[in-house]
Amino acid sequence: MNLIIRKFIIFNLFLLLFLTSAFAQTGKIDNIAEQASSVTEFDVNGLKVILKRRALSPTVAAGLFLRGGARNLTPETAGIENVMLNVATEAGKKYSRQAVRRELARVGGTVASSSGQDYSAVSLVSTRQNFDKVWDIFTDVMLNPAFAADDVQRIKQQVITGLREQETSPDNALDALQDRVIFAGHPYANDASGTIATVSSFTPEQLKAYHQNAMQTSKLLLVVVGDVDAAALKARVESSFGKLPRGEYKEEPFPPLDFSKGSVDIATRNLPTNYVEGVFSAPSISSPDYYAMRVAMTLLQELVYNEVRIKRQLSYAPNAELNNDAANTANIYVTAVDANQAVSVMLNQIDLLKTKTVTDEKIAGMAGQFLTNYYLRQETNAAQAGELARYELIGGGWRNSFEFLNRIRSVKPEDIQTVANKYMKNIRFVVVGNPAAINKSVFLQTS
Repeated sequence: MNLIIRKFIIFNLFLLLFLTSAFAQTGKIDNIAEQASSVTEFDVNGLKVILKRRALSPTVAAGLFLRGGARNLTPETAGIENVMLNVATEAGKKYSRQAVRRELARVGGTVASSSGQDYSAVSLVSTRQNFDKVWDIFTDVMLNPAFAADDVQRIKQQVITGLREQETSPDNALDALQDRVIFAGHPYANDASGTIATVSSFTPEQLKAYHQNAMQTSKLLLVVVGDVDAAALKARVESSFGKLPRGEYKEEPFPPLDFSKGSVDIATRNLPTNYVEGVFSAPSISSPDYYAMRVAMTLLQELVYNEVRIKRQLSYAPNAELNNDAANTANIYVTAVDANQAVSVMLNQIDLLKTKTVTDEKIAGMAGQFLTNYYLRQETNAAQAGELARYELIGGGWRNSFEFLNRIRSVKPEDIQTVANKYMKNIRFVVVGNPAAINKSVFLQTS
């Protein structure tokens, strides 16, 4: 192993042990200012750039984030941003498709895209010594994509194949049903992946036009993490993305999802078990309630697992989960032959959180667990870039990302009861299975 990489790994392991010890003794992470001081932000012709300098890091990760997500789409254009970015990363004016693949393979770099409900991204990862080459490819495909007809057709077919397979498994069918029910009438109904009909209709000319409209600095965010000099990065951005038009994009908040009352929607499938998901409202990461809700959902996950699987053996993998969307949700999930009994037990656990006080000791123990998981998730530069971008785009600003652990630690027992009563109600259930096996009155008992 390279000596620099070995030293870097040892340093981070030491830092994790030090922070774990400090957190256990004081209940707080005290180096927030130090972490924030490693971040530089600057503006290049309306493009906000965030750089986190990690000295001695052997890799560099970057992401160009396109604001808007589902707000950029209509029922007729659902999926166009996803297809556009996928095709764009195939080839540019300077680098053909073959050259992109050959050069990235030669230097061990990657350039890839992803699209979601809140924003899309094109990311790069490279070694520090090969950052110049990967950056050159990255800027070429983003600023001068070829949109060759054969690339467009091939990417469209890949996306369509994925869409055709979307509902082949019960879990995928459950997710698709949930989206249709929960997102009805909301911008999220315009799926970032699109539909077979919309994706089939896209032409190279449409993708070019969409790309031209998207490449405005007011619509973009660039995040870079690694051992990169701020002045050198600014010069790179000025000579590339800084030449784009500024535009006048103004981001509007997503409207809330409709959880005014509970509901049960069932898709009939001849299955040995019923697949069930109950969705309810949740605070986003920009809300002060998010941290108490995060603790509450972790407690709920533990409760439903113990009660449904361990004690009663009603299901192999019951779960409770909090999402991280701008218009956010949480859910309970179970697969069971006796779905009524399993759901009833899960709803009883929600009632416990609403009425029973959790001890300070229990929260403190969970805080240590959050600490370990948090730093494990932040091991790579790519993960840190993604976290900074998520907080900048939907979490009230990148600085809030460094407050996560202390805000978790500040959660009080009464905060858990408050969020449980505020959010864990009017649950909207979706079921894939046997309608005759579902007693809707059991599912709708929690208000």
